[in-house]
Amino acid sequence: MTDPEVERKSARVVVVDDQTVVREGIVMLLGLLPGVDVVGAAGDGEEAVRLVGELAPDVVLMDLRMPRCDGVEATRRIRTRYPGTQVVVLTTYADDESLFPALRAGARGYLTKDAGGEEIVRAVHSVLSGDAGLSPSIQRRLLERLAQPEPEPLPAAGQAPDGLTARETEVLVLIAEGLSNQEIARRLHVSTTTVKTHTNNLFAKTGLKDRAQAVRYAYGKGLVRPSPR
Repeated sequence: MTDPEVERKSARVVVVDDQTVVREGIVMLLGLLPGVDVVGAAGDGEEAVRLVGELAPDVVLMDLRMPRCDGVEATRRIRTRYPGTQVVVLTTYADDESLFPALRAGARGYLTKDAGGEEIVRAVHSVLSGDAGLSPSIQRRLLERLAQPEPEPLPAAGQAPDGLTARETEVLVLIAEGLSNQEIARRLHVSTTTVKTHTNNLFAKTGLKDRAQAVRYAYGKGLVRPSPR
């Protein structure tokens, strides 16, 4: 009987990483393993999107933090323009601000760079068969996130004052509850930059100058109520 692993068609892969030594190392490692055929390599997201258009690979192994165009934006462009190509993130970072934006952008797999060659090959073929290619540590992180309590519901849309959007109101409430920008980012599954943008927008709309004024404003508008003693 023929081993199905031997019969399995090799996946055509593009490797993307801005560090030359890392990129060449991954290409060399995958070249020693059955089941994958590296057809190209790119040093940033812009080049990755271009190569996908030219080579139509099955899978892109995508780094995240790169110049010109980062891995999340490159993933989004690839999945929008070339839906026949899957993306597996291969990165040093496993924090929420890296993981969730990459998955929302369309990545079907997520591995950290301590993954071995065989684990990378398994992830590549998993995403091609319609499954998720996630490392055990990433699976645990997702389960931990699902197990966390949901944020408090937003105030009703009609209660948002001064033209604040629902998200700006949510950020305002969390500021009033004493959360830092990093804590708000983790709670809302967004980046700290996004939190700062919402904060600047809500300050501009309400005429607030600082977080202390924001706290008083939120209580004054009834968005936050004092805890009973």
